[in-house]
Amino acid sequence: MPNGLWLNLLVKDLDLAIGFQTEILGCETLYRDRSFALMRHAGSTWMIHEDATYAPHPMGALTREASSRGAGCEIRVQGCDPDEAQERARAHGFSVIDEARDKPHGLREAYLMDADGYVWVPSIPLSQVCTDVPGTQD
Repeated sequence: MPNGLWLNLLVKDLDLAIGFQTEILGCETLYRDRSFALMRHAGSTWMIHEDATYAPHPMGALTREASSRGAGCEIRVQGCDPDEAQERARAHGFSVIDEARDKPHGLREAYLMDADGYVWVPSIPLSQVCTDVPGTQD
């Protein structure tokens, strides 16, 4: 594994977590077994472990006691169209915390919550936002 910052997300249901990340955000599953998955998007890689793998570990108790696992943390997915991800999230019954919108820092982003309470922020630079509206071109 390469050096650098890695995330390890503990989840209740591995299949549901992988489904959100692949179907909603367009991430790739590099490896998976019954309780672990290795995921990738645009060169970034992270891990997902199902809760049972952490049952004997002190993190397991902390996770079980947490009311929302992702509170205070945004997982940003640069290069993922926020409008498209937002529509896919709605179609699959996931929460849209904040609608896709242009931000003053130069990104268009949306805030989506997965089944475990992690907040994902798909975003693209404003320079990549399509502003063409059908029927308004010359």
